[in-house]
Amino acid sequence: MKRTRFTEEQIIGVLKEAEAGAKTAELARKHGISEATLYNWKAKYGGLEVSEAKRLRALEDENAKLKRLLADAMLDNAGLKDLLFKKMVTPAAKREAVAHLQALLDVSERRACRVIAADRSVVRYASRRDDDAGLREKLRDLAHQRRRFGYRRLHILLRRDGVTINRKKTQRLYHEEGLTVRRRKGRKRAVGCRAPAPVPALPNQRWSLDFVHDQMATGRRFRVLNVVDDVTRECLAAVPDTSISGKRVVRELTDLIARRGKPGMIVSDNGTELTSNAVLEWCGAAKIEWHYTTPGKPTQNAFVESFNGRMRDELLNETLFTSLAHAREKIAAWVDDYNTGRPHSALGYATPAAFAADLRKQGAASLRIAGGYATQPLASPALSRNNDAEALIATG
Repeated sequence: MKRTRFTEEQIIGVLKEAEAGAKTAELARKHGISEATLYNWKAKYGGLEVSEAKRLRALEDENAKLKRLLADAMLDNAGLKDLLFKKMVTPAAKREAVAHLQALLDVSERRACRVIAADRSVVRYASRRDDDAGLREKLRDLAHQRRRFGYRRLHILLRRDGVTINRKKTQRLYHEEGLTVRRRKGRKRAVGCRAPAPVPALPNQRWSLDFVHDQMATGRRFRVLNVVDDVTRECLAAVPDTSISGKRVVRELTDLIARRGKPGMIVSDNGTELTSNAVLEWCGAAKIEWHYTTPGKPTQNAFVESFNGRMRDELLNETLFTSLAHAREKIAAWVDDYNTGRPHSALGYATPAAFAADLRKQGAASLRIAGGYATQPLASPALSRNNDAEALIATG
């Protein structure tokens, strides 16, 4: 009976018989193999012991396995290079990529999904939605008639025509049809006052606002809304969050005014949050003058810009934040130290809290001397302790 497979022990045994003097033809006939097979065994296993032959067989198996893995990896890399410049974010894009790999590399669906890290259930999903062809055509017609209308206004027009549709579905169809309105250049922004704002010499007369950005250890970015008193250099608020809108700015300022009182003026740049309708309406309702600096002139908002530089140098660049709660804790502790413990060179190396307390005492004394009436002098707060004529002229 012909043997289809021989173990190493059996092969070495046959070769031992050949070495003992047995003829090749007789050995081949005895073991049911061809003479060519016997010669191949001699070339491969000649002079080896059983243990060495087993080791050789194991090395061959491992080598074959590594070759298969290398071939699979090279095939996967070839498929990924072909998809290098294609975005595979949406389920539709992933289905298209899987189909492309199957056609290009002639691989199975399971392997194609593994290459692009896609779930097979996503690839096999068949949508049960209606095609909404009539609704899409009607939406396109309305969009061509009202070229500057967004999906909200188009949704109202559809409802007027008797179409029962959810606003979110209108938005989805609107984006799928590529009807997004392009924003025109030269959008008008809130201009505000462009004249240089004077620096008063009393606390709580002018505040400065600005944002500073950083990111956590996870890579998620967050921003901090900083509010600084330009006279005392105190940090009145440092609000960290992942997103701070104009409404959030208004809410934080309202809480700050409830604790500290209304400022005479607020200074900021022309950021979208600070020029939003919510901020402009709040300024009119609260009767607070809001001064916007000239675009490209950060020196006009130098007090808060300097504070941002100190915060970045002393806190943000030195601390690795693990979460938003950790960032809030560290920033609150640093702000407290900045106000009450950190000497400020512009204040004669006094702390902002101590300098503010001193200014309040000076203001109360001047009110008593003037009989209950006092004007608000315009001077640099750093020189409030040296009010000679030369210093006042130098600071304007």
